[in-house]
Amino acid sequence: MKIQEIIEGKKEWRAHMARVNALPKDYQIVYKEIQHYLFMVGPVELNTGISLLSGIVDLFEEGALSGKSVLEVTGKDVAAFCDDLIKDSKTYADYYLESVNREVNQAAKKKLGKTK
Repeated sequence: MKIQEIIEGKKEWRAHMARVNALPKDYQIVYKEIQHYLFMVGPVELNTGISLLSGIVDLFEEGALSGKSVLEVTGKDVAAFCDDLIKDSKTYADYYLESVNREVNQAAKKKLGKTK
């Protein structure tokens, strides 16, 4: 990654967080919990840009402008809201599971090859 790309990424992130900080307090709290959840679960595209997170801010800005509470926007089960957002996304857990299965299969093939 080039220095210019890092600088642009930081500028983009700061602008994104400025939008988050402009939201009503209840929206900010829920956004930060969603962000934490998504960083823990690890959808891969979070590393390639902030489009998913920006989409959440867009949704929250619209909800706040229309006078809805944040839980009217997300529903009462915020984790389910997050899971629904990333249901078609590849996560780091998916990569890890594939890696474990690949390693086990390779080890099993080696062991079978030695026993013959």
